[in-house]
Amino acid sequence: MKNLAFIDKFIFILNSLFATLLLLSYLNYYISPVTISIFALISLIIPILIAINILFVCYWLIRLKKQIFLSIFVLAIGYQYLTKFYTFREKEIMLTDDVKIMSYNVRMFNLYKWIDEKNVDEKIYDFINSKEPDILCIQEFHPSLKEGLKYPYEYIKISNKNNRFGHAIFSKFKIINSGSLNFPNSGNNAIFADIIRNRDTVRVYNIHLESLKLNPNDDYFTQENSERFKRRVEKAFKIQANQVSLIVQHQEKIKFKSIICGDFNNTAFSYVYHQLRKGKNDAFEVAGIGFGQTYDHKLPVRIDYILADKRIIVNNFKTYDVKFSDHFPLMARLNF
Repeated sequence: MKNLAFIDKFIFILNSLFATLLLLSYLNYYISPVTISIFALISLIIPILIAINILFVCYWLIRLKKQIFLSIFVLAIGYQYLTKFYTFREKEIMLTDDVKIMSYNVRMFNLYKWIDEKNVDEKIYDFINSKEPDILCIQEFHPSLKEGLKYPYEYIKISNKNNRFGHAIFSKFKIINSGSLNFPNSGNNAIFADIIRNRDTVRVYNIHLESLKLNPNDDYFTQENSERFKRRVEKAFKIQANQVSLIVQHQEKIKFKSIICGDFNNTAFSYVYHQLRKGKNDAFEVAGIGFGQTYDHKLPVRIDYILADKRIIVNNFKTYDVKFSDHFPLMARLNF
């Protein structure tokens, strides 16, 4: 370092800082927010830390300096994070006997007119019916607006009598068992259905983890708002961790294959995602392309997932850019 020019020394100090932050952020996968919440907060900026370290690699490459190896080393350690950030090649295998499963947070079919557009509920029905999913998992479902969905089997769980919304699983295949995990002190929840197809039983979970309750229009860079943001996010992450613990314990009781669909309200760099992904493949990582954005935001945020048991083959995955909700629908083709 003593042979570096002053500006290069300064840049290397910054490089060391951001490389260290990225390295520490990797611990987020293994430390529950209930134990130490700071790692969960850092997980929110992992894509930014990755991008910054890639820029440092480019800088040192141009300068032909050995300092390039610092960020390369840290990025290599976290290679698994890079595949969650962006995928380059879509897998397209279309079989007549595979199963199409869709997950969609419909935001109560626009019941309260968040989108200034007519007949949004009908447009959601038309879209879903045009894609013909064999299994459909809906979050923020409102039972008074289901007329457009025609499935022989269904399981619907409404969160409470006041809100009158909840979650639903629709299936073209027979549901032989179903239930709800009933998250305590939360309007969010997880439901499940045991679905039988060709004598093969698979459990499908439809989950909606605790919301961060953030407003995209708020300015979180002021001191007052940043403190409120920190408290709100830490609280939500701790609740999410407890909810995921219930799901994991519930799932451990079954012997057959399972699929987890839903709105995690968290990124693929989070502790809760890592816990739910154990023993499963992320359908986007296996067969998707691009950033896989699932939330209608100016940043490419991915918070909705389809996680399939590793014994299930993922043939294809798509996220559809239709703006009938604040979430985008996603669908995977799976070969049981």
